[in-house]
Amino acid sequence: MTRLLLALLLAGPAAAADLRFEVALPPGTPPQTGRLVVAVGPKGGTPDVLNTDPPCLPVLGRDADAWTSDKPLSVDAAADTFPLMKLTDLPAGEYTAQAFLLTNRDINLPTAPGNRRSAVVAFTSPGTVKLPLGEPLPDDKPADTATHKFLHVSSKKLSDFHGRPMVYRVGVVLPADFDKEPEKKYALHVATGGFGSRYTGARRLRPDPRFVQLVLDGAGPYGDPYQVDSANNGPYGAALTEEVLPLIEKQFRCLGTPASRFTSGGSTGGWVSFALQVFYPDVFNGCWSQCPDSVTFSAFELIDLYRDQNAYVNRHGFERPSKRTLDGDTVFSVRHESRLEVVLGRGGRWELGGRDWGSWNASYGPRGKDGRPVPLWHGQTGAIDTAVLDHWKRYDLLKVVEKDWPTLGPKLAGKVNLWVGDADDYYLNNAVHRLKIMLDKKTDPKFDGRVLIEMRQPHTGGGWTNRQMLDAMAKRAGVE
Repeated sequence: MTRLLLALLLAGPAAAADLRFEVALPPGTPPQTGRLVVAVGPKGGTPDVLNTDPPCLPVLGRDADAWTSDKPLSVDAAADTFPLMKLTDLPAGEYTAQAFLLTNRDINLPTAPGNRRSAVVAFTSPGTVKLPLGEPLPDDKPADTATHKFLHVSSKKLSDFHGRPMVYRVGVVLPADFDKEPEKKYALHVATGGFGSRYTGARRLRPDPRFVQLVLDGAGPYGDPYQVDSANNGPYGAALTEEVLPLIEKQFRCLGTPASRFTSGGSTGGWVSFALQVFYPDVFNGCWSQCPDSVTFSAFELIDLYRDQNAYVNRHGFERPSKRTLDGDTVFSVRHESRLEVVLGRGGRWELGGRDWGSWNASYGPRGKDGRPVPLWHGQTGAIDTAVLDHWKRYDLLKVVEKDWPTLGPKLAGKVNLWVGDADDYYLNNAVHRLKIMLDKKTDPKFDGRVLIEMRQPHTGGGWTNRQMLDAMAKRAGVE
């Protein structure tokens, strides 16, 4: 792949000027409306439609409106293209390609149920590549086992908000002897994975004799819903705390008390677990939050939303990095990363792309008159819209904790555990540093939690193991 990247950089002009993809629906398919995406992969490989780490082969997107099966759609050099390149810059040679039609309104992922995709097709560029789409993808709900259950909980709150039936998806991991001890009750561990982690990831969690473990789903209408009430995703926090938790605790014999509920997670899950503890301090008895997404927007990765004017270019006039190596070398920029969301998003709108920046924008930002998230910045220029920041501030966890400390501080006593590496891949350590400085100054009451910043550790390089967290939770709950 390194040689391929070099070839991309050194390719002569118009190397693939006549390359285009012809995508067709199966005969007899009703009219379809959505986003049509084509991903290019290396010879003999599978295209990765969501990859942003260089070297990157093209991903192309265009809208499909009332598309019928009697007319193939072309995806060519006129389409939105990731990365920042022209399709004509792709060197002639052998590749693979795969097409996706994104129509699922509730799960913003290329492989969501109901979406369509083609087989992976080998091709030689330039030329015309035919990519016939298959039937709608099936539901991805795994089969239950004795210890692992997968639930689609009907949510009245989410359904009322979106105006259509909505479910809250969760994975449940039961103790191995759950059925053998019908009188025993358990503490509850609410776990959230990294960005976009699905509830199906519960299959990787081992049962623990003291806990029912609940794995939340990182897929929603605009990407990861971040499990909090928002103007765009709807009342995910209320649905979790008022609909899902009572049902789970009743069905699976949990203790059902605030003292017996805990949260944990890393990256996206680090933010979610901390946010749930902050926004629902009387519901949970502790969070173990590792490498959390930006806990203050004065350090939104490397963007200071309250001072900076542009997301793509820093105040010194240079492209703003979004990911780095352990030694500090830039892997990619904010502009580069956002470009994939332009390709994936309906109408070429990055805020509808369903990846990291789009998910944050939908979770923290206001809803527009068109019923869609208002973009924090202009998709082409990166210019920040300061008019939306008042709405964003309610999700700035540092600001929330600082403002509400006189009443919130006592409710967080002994409950906050945060870890981050000081060489975090996405610069998330900067926000945690600011949070720690604020908390360390608190005296009434004094902050008694833990904020650990470990030198020369990357994004997921350290912190607590699941067993260490469960042991600490069990001690607080008195279920050791």
